[in-house]
Amino acid sequence: MLANMMDQPLLISSLITHAARYHGQTEIVSRTLEEGIHRYTWGEAEQRAKRLAKALLALGVGPGQRVGTMAWNTYRHLEAYYAIASIGAVTHTINPRLFPEQIEYIVNHAENQYIFCDTSFADLIAALLPKFKSVKGVVFMCDRAHMPSTAVPGALCYEELVAAQDPDFTWPTFDERSAAALCYTSGTTGNPKGALYSHRSTVLHTFAAIAPDGLGISARETVLPVVPMFHVNAWGLPYACAMVGAKMVMPGRDLDGKSLHELLDGEKVSLTAAVPAVWLGLLNHLRSIGATLDHMQRVVIGGSACPRAMMETFQDQYGVEVVHAWGMTEMSPLGTVNTPKFQFKDLSGKAKVDLQQSAGRPLYGVDMMIVDENDQELPWDGETVGELMVRGPWVIDAYFNTDPQPAHRIPGWFGTGDVCAIDPDGYIWITDRIKDVIKSGGEWISSIDLENIAVGHPKVAEAAVIGVYHPRWDERPLLVVVKQPGEDISKEEMLAWFEGKIAKWWMPDDVAFVDELPHTATGKLSKLQLRDRFKDYRLPSGG
Repeated sequence: MLANMMDQPLLISSLITHAARYHGQTEIVSRTLEEGIHRYTWGEAEQRAKRLAKALLALGVGPGQRVGTMAWNTYRHLEAYYAIASIGAVTHTINPRLFPEQIEYIVNHAENQYIFCDTSFADLIAALLPKFKSVKGVVFMCDRAHMPSTAVPGALCYEELVAAQDPDFTWPTFDERSAAALCYTSGTTGNPKGALYSHRSTVLHTFAAIAPDGLGISARETVLPVVPMFHVNAWGLPYACAMVGAKMVMPGRDLDGKSLHELLDGEKVSLTAAVPAVWLGLLNHLRSIGATLDHMQRVVIGGSACPRAMMETFQDQYGVEVVHAWGMTEMSPLGTVNTPKFQFKDLSGKAKVDLQQSAGRPLYGVDMMIVDENDQELPWDGETVGELMVRGPWVIDAYFNTDPQPAHRIPGWFGTGDVCAIDPDGYIWITDRIKDVIKSGGEWISSIDLENIAVGHPKVAEAAVIGVYHPRWDERPLLVVVKQPGEDISKEEMLAWFEGKIAKWWMPDDVAFVDELPHTATGKLSKLQLRDRFKDYRLPSGG
């Protein structure tokens, strides 16, 4: 027996329609590349998105066709997000931090018809354009006065496309399972792989993101998505802000500590989100000028584990609550968020931070289990570790445009590659990536735990731990450290910091000091590059 409810598809266009209709005067603020601070409203954003949608249709873009965007977080990129997907085409966000060869690969693999590009990437696009097989044209996201001088044959001007159309347009209706957005993994091993999200999966993910036990976003917020829109759709924030009608602040290209602090303070931002490396720059800037964060209430930290010292600094020195989250490109990306259950709501001090070190617990819509090397499910006792498996309506079933086999070795479950324990309350405790865990004498050492301890030292800015060959133990940990500016620390002082905090056999065998650590295109530590750099390293105990 079927129910008698209206059958309305879950479409991305419904998000910006809602924002415009019920929050039409709420601001969207952008720091642009050429024009300084730009301000307009959700109502104006939808009007311009409709103009752009008509321009896309005039260019011949049809349902299912991929349109690339290579752009920073600005109002024009937001318009493109909604215009492309809402006519049934697919928004393919291109990460400009990938190697040029990887960008060439994903543009051709996605078969992009057009690329919408910020002017700062003009030289990159000009160099790669002859290698793109399906691209019919490039649209520079600026007005005519700021069109780049770089030679790009047939380049179109975004503002001219928008101005040539009127906003008299009704968003089309189609199957909610239609493809909406395409994001590629950062390609740390092999070629990047595409995750193709649907309208349905995106809207369901957005409901979870705004929930109190998700990121808790409401119409009362001012949200600054520092995480780029080319990194898993800025963790879904452009959709979440539309769903609730929150004020958005778009940071543009400059993500240094000074630039971010100006926006955080000037726009009275209450919620922001990014990877730990970004917050390191902000905290260093705040310390250098003695500034405070008077308006910020919460900071979402994900992408990699948030160091305990960073968490304590935000909360104890600046009064900003840290929301620790975990997810993957293959999960749209949110999987878990660290919010306290009832029995933990009154925790404070060390006990509170101890719990916050967990990557959190699953949102409704995400199911999890851990398995051993034989794919047998393991108990949730907080101690037994295994590979984390996930499933849910915004978890991919297969990678885009690959061989027909699903992305899962266990039917119906996606293998994340993360090694973790799950405690009886459902909080996951990530030990490592399978490829990064250090295997010493048949036992596992968590590089993440060692890194978190290391960055707790006041003289350490950043740290990474990798396994280095050892003739007896197979691998032993090498600690690679970046010192705080103006500080000096010896190997002996660094190792003494670990005493009493870990089992003795976990102690790093050596410490290497470097000026900087390599990062991936999404801002995470690149263990792959680091292992390659130290592949011939000889430990003092290893001969």
